[in-house]
Amino acid sequence: MAKQVPTSRLARGTKLGAVAASSVIRTQRARLSMRGRSEAVRAKMAEESMIRTTEQVVMVLGTMKGVAMKLGQMMSVLDMDLVPEAHRERFQKRLAVLRNAAPSVSFESMRQVIEDDFGQPLNKIFAEFEAEPIAAASIGQVYRGILHDGRQVAVKVQYPGIDAAVRADLKNLAMFRRVLQSAMPWVTPAVLDELRLNMESELDYQAEANTQLQIAELYAGHPFIVVPRSMPELSTTRVLVSEYVAGKGFEEIRQLPDAQRDRIGEIIYRFYVGSLFTFNEFCGDPHPGNVLLAEDGKVGFLDFGLFNRMDPEHVQFELTCLRAAAEDRAEDLRELMIERGVIDSPDEIGAEECLEYVLAASEWCLIDEELTITPELASGAFLLAVDPRASEFAGMKQQNLPPEHLFSRRADFLTFGMLGQLGCTANWHQISREWLYDEPPVTELGKAHHAWLAEHPPAAPKKPRAKAKKVPKPSSNA
Repeated sequence: MAKQVPTSRLARGTKLGAVAASSVIRTQRARLSMRGRSEAVRAKMAEESMIRTTEQVVMVLGTMKGVAMKLGQMMSVLDMDLVPEAHRERFQKRLAVLRNAAPSVSFESMRQVIEDDFGQPLNKIFAEFEAEPIAAASIGQVYRGILHDGRQVAVKVQYPGIDAAVRADLKNLAMFRRVLQSAMPWVTPAVLDELRLNMESELDYQAEANTQLQIAELYAGHPFIVVPRSMPELSTTRVLVSEYVAGKGFEEIRQLPDAQRDRIGEIIYRFYVGSLFTFNEFCGDPHPGNVLLAEDGKVGFLDFGLFNRMDPEHVQFELTCLRAAAEDRAEDLRELMIERGVIDSPDEIGAEECLEYVLAASEWCLIDEELTITPELASGAFLLAVDPRASEFAGMKQQNLPPEHLFSRRADFLTFGMLGQLGCTANWHQISREWLYDEPPVTELGKAHHAWLAEHPPAAPKKPRAKAKKVPKPSSNA
C-alpha cells in the first residue's frame, strides 16, 4: 500500500532532524579521520561528505512535499553550485526527482479527495478518468480525464492532508533553517518569509482556477503563448479542472535544436518577466514543470497558485532602477533605493556597491549584445546575490528588500535559471528595451506580440512613456 504524505509537525520535523543529526555526525567523523591525511585526500573526503549531506536533504525535501518540495524545485531550476562540476550530472538527476516524479500516494486516496469535494462518485463527474497521474505538482498530482460532454481535461488534485503538511513545513523550515543552509545557503529569513506569505494561497484551488481563467482570457488568441482555460464551475478547494493541452515537456524541449530552444527561451522570458512590466502582474512560480511546447508550436504555461499583481507604482520603481543600472547611474540608483527603503543603512552602502550588486543579478538583460545563458551563469548570479559565503556586497545583503520586490526578483532569478537549463542565446537587452524604454520590438516574436497587444490593450494603467535613448554598455562585473 502506498504511503500517505506525513502531515504532523512532529513526523515531518523528525525527517529534517535526522538529516541534521547525521550531518553533524558525518562531519565530526570526517574531521577525525582526516588527521594526518594529505590535502588532496582531505578535500576528496570533504567533497564526498558534502555530497551525501546534500543528497540526503534532497531526499527529505522530496518526501515532505509542500513547502519543502518548493525549495527543492528552486534548487533544481537554478542548478545551484552546491557540488563540484564532476558530480553535477548525478546531483541534477536527484533534483529532477523533485521536479518530475509522481509521489507515492495511491490513486484510491486521491480519488477519495475528488469524491469528497464533489459529493458524488467519480464516474458521475467524468466520463473517463485515467488512474495514472501525468504530472506532479508541489502539493498535488495531475490526471487526465474526459467530461461527459466529450471535453478532454487536466485535473489537479491535492494530496490528502497537504494543508496540514504545508503549515507544518512552514514551522519546521524556520526551525531547521540552519540545517538547510548547509546545503542551501540562500535559504534566508527573507526567502522563508516570502514562502509563508504565498504558499498558503496555493492551497485554495478554487481561487487558483479563477486566477487561471482570468490569465487564459488575457492571453486569448495570442500568437505564441497559450494558457489553458480553467473551469471554476467544476473546481473545488482541492480539485482544479482545466483544458488539457498536449505537448512536449521540458526535458524534451532541452533536446531540441538551438534555434527552437532560443525561440522558446524568448517566449519564457516574455511571459514570466515581460508580463510584469506589461500587465503589472506575473506568475511567481517559473519552473520547468510548468512549461510545455504545444503541438501547434505555442508555449503553454501552467500552474497559477503563486500569482502576483503589483501596484503600478512598484513596477515603475523596478523599471527606473533597471534603467539607472543599465546607464551606469550609480548615484541615482542608490538614491532611488534609499527613498524606497531598500537601503536602510545609507552610511554603509556606497553608490558603486549598490550598482555592482544590481548588475551582478541583472546584467544579463542590461548588456546590449548576444548572450548564451548557462546553468553556471544563472546559479552564479543568484548565489552572488544571496549566498552569505560570498564576501561581495556584504552591505547590500544586510538590507531588507520589501516583500513585493522580493517576490518579483525571485521570479526573475527562476526565469534566469530556466533559460540556463535550456542554454538559450539572445540579445536579452534588446528584448527588454520594449518595456524598459517603450521602444518598438526588434525580434519576430516581439513584433507578433505587439501586433496582438495592439488589438488587446492591457486594462491596467499604462506606465509613463520613457524617453527612448541608446544605453551605454555597462562594464561587465557580474
